[in-house]
Amino acid sequence: MQEVFHQYIKYLTAEKNASPYTVRNYTTDLLGSKNIKGFFTYLGEKDITSLDKVDRRVMRDYMGYLMEQGLVKASIARRLSAIRSFYRYLVREQILTISPVQETSSPKLDKRLPSFLTADEITRLLAAPDTTNQNGQRDRAFLELLYASGLRVSELAGLNLDQVDMETREVRVIGKGSKERIVLMGEPAAKALTAYLNDGRRKLKGVKKTNAVFLNYQGGRLTDRSVQELLAEYSAKAGIGKGVHPHMLRHTFATHMLDGGADLRVVQELLGHASLSTTQIYTHVSKSQAKKVYLASHPMAQE
Repeated sequence: MQEVFHQYIKYLTAEKNASPYTVRNYTTDLLGSKNIKGFFTYLGEKDITSLDKVDRRVMRDYMGYLMEQGLVKASIARRLSAIRSFYRYLVREQILTISPVQETSSPKLDKRLPSFLTADEITRLLAAPDTTNQNGQRDRAFLELLYASGLRVSELAGLNLDQVDMETREVRVIGKGSKERIVLMGEPAAKALTAYLNDGRRKLKGVKKTNAVFLNYQGGRLTDRSVQELLAEYSAKAGIGKGVHPHMLRHTFATHMLDGGADLRVVQELLGHASLSTTQIYTHVSKSQAKKVYLASHPMAQE
């Protein structure tokens, strides 16, 4: 079972062009983490030693275990998706003739609108870093870029110098499935990024040779986790009373673009969404915000 898993991971990386983030998630979902048993661990504890012995009852019991651990529906659905993907690989390689989990239904997800920052909140957040030092210059640059372009945090952390064109203010992004797209940045983001590249990055890099745009204090590439932690620190410093994460800046970018009159398909292209229906959720966010503003502002809407 372990050997098959390693071959599957190689398949994801070499043939499916899965991002390191996706590979890491699938590995955690199948092998487990410190607090939650992975699929393989669960099978071992149930004395199920063959992958073809898994059926709907086993899957139902495993999903029940995940619920008992307090996992939300979205996390359970993601784990089920990872298991389905693994079994599709087994069928593809003719290790199994049919997937025993293909008929297992995912838990029905609660429909929640993405959270985003207001114009005032994003202004306070962008002003939070101290740009008199190299770390602050770096942090101001990546915050501006996240908001200006709608980048995923993995795309930001993976940026190399040759992907950034400061003259045209364009960034060539390698997104999910190694799909390439061009995102744009406005003058504030370009100004912050230029200041960082000309000063802060040079100090952080030292004598090291690296093509990475955003560097840590050791001169290595800044990680997704580091960006998340820094964003949490700056949101607290800015007095934003909500859990701010990198994807919220992506939500904010899309919502503010639509609020400003951008075409939905343009936003889809900039975000790198394969389906327009994925982008359409932000039209609901925009309409919801418009309704709140109306109810709070119009004299005839107030009781």
